[in-house]
Amino acid sequence: MINLRKISEENFIDAFNLKLGNGQDKFVSHPIRSLAQAYVYRTQCQPFGIYKEDEMVGYVMVIYDYDIPEYNIWHMMIDEEYQGKGYGKAALKCILSYIVAKPFGDSNRVTLTCNEDNKLALALYRNIGFTETGVVDDGEIELSLDISTNHIL
Repeated sequence: MINLRKISEENFIDAFNLKLGNGQDKFVSHPIRSLAQAYVYRTQCQPFGIYKEDEMVGYVMVIYDYDIPEYNIWHMMIDEEYQGKGYGKAALKCILSYIVAKPFGDSNRVTLTCNEDNKLALALYRNIGFTETGVVDDGEIELSLDISTNHIL
């Protein structure tokens, strides 16, 4: 079973040890960079380890943009050893369940970006119900989801 655990003093090294697949560094930042951003934005974000039982298999950060307002999913990645097993989809559902509780603000909009060449991730996001907003920046496609109308959760 896939679950999320907040990144803490006990597990941040496990996040550092996650590995991207060959060539995937052009699609997503490593958790080391993301955790530095989490420190900067600590009043509006929560980094998570993605766990299969007690083994960290991935990483993701949820951040709230008070200016828009909306939730953003940043830097989601599954370790190369665990890819192709459905953990990304299961983790995304856990992330959206977390956001439904509105831990930072009262927005139903969830946004993320995905490299236009990352066909597998784009298919996953579309399958969950994310739709393209029409915004593309430096090869990154913006997708959004209204959690008040999504029935996958």
